[in-house]
Amino acid sequence: MNETIQQCETAVRKIYETYDASHDWQHIERVRSNAKLLLAQEQADGFIVELAVLLHDVSDPKYKKDGEDLESEILESLPISKEQKDEIRNIIQSVSFKGGNGVQPASIEAAIVQDADRLDAIGAIGIARTFAYGGAKGRKLYDWSEEPRTEMTEEEYRSKPTSSTTHFYEKLLLLKEHMNTPAGKQIAEERHQFMLSFLEQLIKETDGNK
Repeated sequence: MNETIQQCETAVRKIYETYDASHDWQHIERVRSNAKLLLAQEQADGFIVELAVLLHDVSDPKYKKDGEDLESEILESLPISKEQKDEIRNIIQSVSFKGGNGVQPASIEAAIVQDADRLDAIGAIGIARTFAYGGAKGRKLYDWSEEPRTEMTEEEYRSKPTSSTTHFYEKLLLLKEHMNTPAGKQIAEERHQFMLSFLEQLIKETDGNK
């Protein structure tokens, strides 16, 4: 099992090192640490969880090139069963928020990976990642005249270049209510409050009128 994890890690690390700081290798390391914290409180297959964490962003639509399927390419190279590969694919399908159109986790392993990834999207690190991604895409820091969308398709969510601060209202501040595990919910509560404090201060320092 350790050899398989190492093989997967070697393959994915090269990919994540080409991404911007919001989804780089450090993101994967943090999500893996989050998953281990949650695994300590849940009965789940840690091997499947770790492989899913390592692979969950290699084919992210934000970075994927046309015709490319790195997730399948790497997954098929691993010495694991078809059932394990299918389970990992299903977990990865449930990770993304997709503008509120995400898939509900169908297993405790999927719930852990989803929570672990979402914990890295909130709190201080979530704030840092949001502005790192916004900077990489040339987005405004804030636009207080912009109305956050409450309903949108996945395509609408991905295609409109809203300001980084608007992203808080369209995704980050919603995640606390979508955590699955007791430990995930507890950690999310503290990180959620930190984001609220940050936004309050940001509004004070700008011309915000929320």
